[in-house]
Amino acid sequence: MSAYPKNHYPRARGRLVVAAMLAIGCLACRPAAAQDLLPTVALQIGPHALTAELADTPDRLREGLMHRTKLAKDAGMLFMLGAANHYCFWMKNTLIPLSIAFIDETGTIVSIQEMQAGSLDLHCTQEPATAALEMSQGWFEQAGIRKGNRVQGIPATPVLQDRNEP
Repeated sequence: MSAYPKNHYPRARGRLVVAAMLAIGCLACRPAAAQDLLPTVALQIGPHALTAELADTPDRLREGLMHRTKLAKDAGMLFMLGAANHYCFWMKNTLIPLSIAFIDETGTIVSIQEMQAGSLDLHCTQEPATAALEMSQGWFEQAGIRKGNRVQGIPATPVLQDRNEP
């Protein structure tokens, strides 16, 4: 899955989209070498604790959770998107259905959307977001998590630019 600011979609279409919407990951489902590359962060939403792989560089944002075949229970991927903006995600090359929560700069969930595996449909936030959390489809609903809930533990990590980009 990929994500990028809503107003940049037509221009970015030919590029690998900022893979923000890449499905949540199961550390045990990845090759050993890949597991070592992705840091994780412990998050809390109300009484629910979860572990999220951290997508905080352009390469990690582009790849996200593509090509995964399953996810661990209470595991996901946190995309650090950068400045508050209206971001969009799609599910290209993502093999499992996901739910995505867009999160604003205060850690508040501003939108939760359901996404189908392999779909090119765009899932955009209507309110500015700085992060997005992908979990197995239905996870937020099953946990009783809704728009307005706060996510604790989000790092203050800026998205790093590609070395080739100015």
